[in-house]
Amino acid sequence: MSQVTEIVLRSSIIGVGATAVADQWGFLLKSLGVPMLDFAYRGRWVGYMPEGRWFHARIAETAPVKGERYLGWGLHYAIGIAFAALLVSIFGPEWVRHPTLLPALSIGVATVAAPLFIMQPALGAGIASSKTPTPLRNTLKSLANHAVFGLGLYLAAWIAA
Repeated sequence: MSQVTEIVLRSSIIGVGATAVADQWGFLLKSLGVPMLDFAYRGRWVGYMPEGRWFHARIAETAPVKGERYLGWGLHYAIGIAFAALLVSIFGPEWVRHPTLLPALSIGVATVAAPLFIMQPALGAGIASSKTPTPLRNTLKSLANHAVFGLGLYLAAWIAA
C-alpha cells in the first residue's frame, strides 16, 4: 500500500471512528436531558448553499429542504474525516502508526473554532452562541464535545494502528 493510500484510508477510519465516539457522547447527553443541535439544521444550512444563502437569521425558522437530516449527518461525518486528515497532515504518518493522546486532543479542541466562528453565526446563533440565552454554557458544551472528539481521534487511531 502506498503512503498516500495509507494516509487517506487511515484518515477516513480515524475520522469516522472519532465522529462516532462524539456521537455516543451526544446521545448520552441527550438522554440526560441536555439539548443538542438537530442534524437536520446542519443539512438545511448546506441545502441552501447552492442558492447562495450561507447565513440565516434563525435556521429553525428557515423552510426545510428535502433530505436535510441525511445531508446533515453526511456533513457531520465528512467534517470528522476532514479534521482527522488535518491531524494526520500535521503530525504525519508516523503518528498514525504510533498515536499519542496530546496531538489528537489538541486537534480536537482546536476544531471547536469551526462551530463557534462559522457554523453558529451561519445558523443565526451568533459568534460563540452570543445570540442565544446561554452563550457561555453553549460554548463550554461545544468545547467539551470537541474534546471528546479529540479523544475519539486518539482511540480510533490507536485501534487502526
